[in-house]
Amino acid sequence: MSAMPREEQHAALEVEGLDVSYIVRGVPRAVLRGVSFTVAPGEAYGLVGESGCGKSTTAFAALRYLPRNGRITGGRAVIDGTDVTHLSAGQLQRLRATRVSMVYQDPGAALNPTLRIGTQVEEAFTVLGQSNARDKAIAALDRVRIADPRRVMERYPHQLSGGMQQRVVIAMALACDPQLLVLDEPTTGLDATVEAEVLDLVQSLRVDTGAAILLIAHNLGVIRRMCDRVGVMYAGKVVEEGPAVEVFDNPKHPYTVGLLRCLPRRGARREIRRLQTIPGFLPQIGEDLPACVFVDRCQLATEVCRTDPPPLVAVGDSRYSRCHHTDRIDEIPEPAVDPQELQVTRQEKAPVLSLRNVSKTFKQSGQPVFALADVDLDLRAGETLGLVGESGSGKTTLAKTVLGIHAPDEGGAVVLDGTELGGVVTQRSSEAKRAIQIVFQNPDSALNRSHSVRYIITRALKKLAGITGHEAERRLDSLGEQVRLTPRHFDMKPAQLSGGLKQRVSIARAFAGEPRIVVCDEPTSALDVSVQAAILNLLADLQRDEGSSYIFISHDLNVVRYLSDRIAVLYLGRVMELGPAETVFNGPHHPYTEALLSAVPSVEGQPSTRIRLAGEIPSASAPPAGCVFHTRCPRFMEGVCEVEVPPLVEVEPGHMMACHIPIDELRVLQARPQEMDAGAT
Repeated sequence: MSAMPREEQHAALEVEGLDVSYIVRGVPRAVLRGVSFTVAPGEAYGLVGESGCGKSTTAFAALRYLPRNGRITGGRAVIDGTDVTHLSAGQLQRLRATRVSMVYQDPGAALNPTLRIGTQVEEAFTVLGQSNARDKAIAALDRVRIADPRRVMERYPHQLSGGMQQRVVIAMALACDPQLLVLDEPTTGLDATVEAEVLDLVQSLRVDTGAAILLIAHNLGVIRRMCDRVGVMYAGKVVEEGPAVEVFDNPKHPYTVGLLRCLPRRGARREIRRLQTIPGFLPQIGEDLPACVFVDRCQLATEVCRTDPPPLVAVGDSRYSRCHHTDRIDEIPEPAVDPQELQVTRQEKAPVLSLRNVSKTFKQSGQPVFALADVDLDLRAGETLGLVGESGSGKTTLAKTVLGIHAPDEGGAVVLDGTELGGVVTQRSSEAKRAIQIVFQNPDSALNRSHSVRYIITRALKKLAGITGHEAERRLDSLGEQVRLTPRHFDMKPAQLSGGLKQRVSIARAFAGEPRIVVCDEPTSALDVSVQAAILNLLADLQRDEGSSYIFISHDLNVVRYLSDRIAVLYLGRVMELGPAETVFNGPHHPYTEALLSAVPSVEGQPSTRIRLAGEIPSASAPPAGCVFHTRCPRFMEGVCEVEVPPLVEVEPGHMMACHIPIDELRVLQARPQEMDAGAT
């Protein structure tokens, strides 16, 4: 494929016909089937595809990091001219220590929680036999733009934000000046601004060091922004490859088309169209595959696809597609839309939920931490209110206060249907508990793995709705039909389900008591784009059918825009902007919203003004005077912003903003695109 000759020098990574199997109960089950691609020196290459398609296995196999039951059964992986598949254990260890590094998805798991940061970064140099490890560790942290690295060296991992942890891991990975840097979902779970900062850092380090990059990500916008070329994987095969911009702008394989159509793109809204999903499921590990691995889910499939393996077709300069019908890609139909199915009934009467003067203060080492400050919000029947903001902005604390996990400070009130609720859940009636439910980010942590799906949902029916016996079975079947779970799934345990199916179980459990309000806390952040689309469609359908209201929290601003009617932008526990979703996205925006939106990578690749916020979100124990955003604001006005607290006022019908700059002036300022680095002193 792209293993065609490029230059006389060695490729940074060359994967040729790689076959990998996992031994399951003594039986080898194929995972990778003839994977081939090349990463040139200094090049960034991306791998995309659904969970289970083989992306991470490809990276682990290339570095021989496979688990103990993993076997390379064919082909080879060559790093800078060295065939990794034939190295001894000692040779492999030296190669990993000196020429290649890997950055994992979860920096918290990659760092030892019992050791200070300095000890761990120093170790990255001492294992290489280098002297002056402490000085080099400080220089490494400074290289990845960590302010005051000496102070950070004395901290433990849990004392750092997710973005800071990821910077530390990258600093350690660069200790050996690798020729190849493998990044496996390095920004999953990070908010938009931190994600953008990590990607900026990787880009600048790539220029400075000349390292080649292999990047694995579910976020196609990240791949488009970061990578020169991309390989699209399905069922252990690379089905399309080429320059990233060309592949995303003009895909030449039905699977690539399907992935792109799963995204909420170009300002898509749920009342305008449903997200397209890819029908069916990925083949199971080791399953016998048809001639074309995608045939069972492909809308262009013909009989030849089942009998003849598709050839590798050149579809442009350095572009390839493994498909019989590359000339028919434009014939793939868009799904038919029934406008009646997209309508949601909303009542403009009294709000179903109101927050009045809600503040929340915690105590930490005897010091107050002001997590929320004077929040006033309303939620109407059938409405979705999106909450956005950086990590630490108060989104989850606000959700937990609504749920009764945290009690608001004295003087604050959570009001349901005109009745003030008890501060904590133990002070609330059964009806109030039933009325407000939650879908968590991680279904693995939310579901009891020792029980079957049937038990999990029927227990919720008993506890929330008081339903047992035949009525519970009937309601279970109805819920299963609503969330697309089959009777076969009911007798499975969570560990036997995919991530998307587990989240469907979590949603079914939340809806067991027919709630008035459902808090959705990052419900799709860990899912690939096709499963995400299915879950978002499911949430939209349930809202239409049940009339429930959602509080929807997500770092993915395009997802928030797709599902939300109104959006509240939080910063340091305060609402900085509140308004209809399209108004908030189209502007004029609060300067903080402007910075958040500028950080979002787009699969369309359209140019945008990039606003880099200086530093991290200030400590909630000592918030800045005046406007709390003034220390990072790109439009800071000295003598005003650091002195006076801007009130949250209506700047146009239905649009609230807390900013000293008049909206007409913001409109003029934000019409002048220019890249800026923010931060006031």
